[in-house]
Amino acid sequence: SLYLLLGGIGGFIIALIASFSPRRSGFFTPLYAILEGMFLGGLSAMFEAQFPGLVIRAVALTFAVFLGMLLIYRQRIIRVTGKFRRGMVAAIFGIMLVYLVGWIAHLFGANWSFLHGGGTFGLLFSLIVTGISAFSLLLDFDFIERGAQSGAPKYMEWYSVFGLLVSLVWLYVNILRLLSVFANRE
Repeated sequence: SLYLLLGGIGGFIIALIASFSPRRSGFFTPLYAILEGMFLGGLSAMFEAQFPGLVIRAVALTFAVFLGMLLIYRQRIIRVTGKFRRGMVAAIFGIMLVYLVGWIAHLFGANWSFLHGGGTFGLLFSLIVTGISAFSLLLDFDFIERGAQSGAPKYMEWYSVFGLLVSLVWLYVNILRLLSVFANRE
C-alpha cells in the first residue's frame, strides 16, 4: 500500500533526523507520529486482511504490555541501572545488526526466511525481539523520570515523547508479527 511505503520510509527518515536533533523534536515528533500512523494503518490493514481479528488483539496486547511495563517500572520491580541500560542498548544494536545483515543478504539473493518464518527459530527470534521491545519501554520511562528530576529543558519533553512513540511502534509491530506467526501455526 502507498500509505505503508510512504509512512515507513518517511517515518524512518524522520526518526533518524529526530534522533540527532533533540532541540527540534517539537517539530519532528508530530511529523513522525503522522507518518508512523500511515505506516501502521497500511501494515495493520494487510495483517487484518490475512488474519481477521489479529489487529485488535495486537493493539490490546500493546496497551497491556505498556501498562504492565509502567507498573513494573513504578513499583521498581526492575530497576533501570547503568548495567541494564548497557545491556538493552547492546541487545537493540544486536537486533539492528541482524536486520541490517539480513537486508543486505536479501539484496544479494540470500534467503533469510528462517529469521522471520513460522519455524521454531523464527518464533524464538520473534519472542526475543518482542521481549526486548517491551523492556525498551523501561528505558523510556527512566529517561522521562530522570529528565523531570533534573529540570531538563522544555524541548526534552517532546524528545521523550518521540522516544516513547518509537518504542510503542516497535512493540506493536513485533506483537503483530508474533501473533501472525502463531496464527499461521494454527
